[in-house]
Amino acid sequence: MHGAEEEIFYVLGGSGLSWQDGKVYEIEEGDCLAHLPLAETHTLIAGPGGLDVLAYGTLIHTEFAILPRAGIYRFPPKSVEITADGRSPWERDNAAGELEHGDPETERPERIVNLRDITPQQWDQDEYLCVDRDLGRAAGSVKTGLVHLTVADGKLNCPPHCHSAEEELFVVLDGKGVCLLDDEEHPLRRGSVVGRPAGTGVAHAFRGPLTLLAYGTRDTNDVCYYPRTKKIHWRGLGVAARIENLEPWEGV
Repeated sequence: MHGAEEEIFYVLGGSGLSWQDGKVYEIEEGDCLAHLPLAETHTLIAGPGGLDVLAYGTLIHTEFAILPRAGIYRFPPKSVEITADGRSPWERDNAAGELEHGDPETERPERIVNLRDITPQQWDQDEYLCVDRDLGRAAGSVKTGLVHLTVADGKLNCPPHCHSAEEELFVVLDGKGVCLLDDEEHPLRRGSVVGRPAGTGVAHAFRGPLTLLAYGTRDTNDVCYYPRTKKIHWRGLGVAARIENLEPWEGV
């Protein structure tokens, strides 16, 4: 369990169990799991054939204080004693023995969904043809999102754009396509990973045939810019407008 970080898991292959607060649920290829901060304690248990999973998180550095004379770490509103045990957390957890659990539950919680159960949304307009399945929202994620994209051969998934505050990460599951970065084109294949940090001013889009997972943060302060149409979208306000490009000191 994390105090501030939201996690999303996507099962690429294999099967196993999701252990949550002592209960277990069967998981398989195409499953998406969302775990919110301060919710359920969780881990994954691989089945006999193994489990191949993508794990996404927000990398939040939690604030804490060290009180050396008291011998504690302070995580408001709680405190934790500093231990002299030099073993790693993984060694200490292994020493606790096998993780006990009963038979899998017959019904899974809403925070576990499968790709096949997500209603697809298709965008078919001019040079764009993409089918989206919003896994993150279906599993109840709040701060982050995960969307399964199928981009048609020779088509784009969306207009090239860049974000001011939102960071995105793309993993190619299948196909051989292209990532557009402004005027550059970069070939992609299964296993390719594309990271798009916020605030670069470099517009991106993808040309199929590609199947990929798109992970990103949800920031209401984000501004999205579409250079082809000179459009700006203030996403937190739900407002979009077209602008005229000016030099920084023009008209001052």
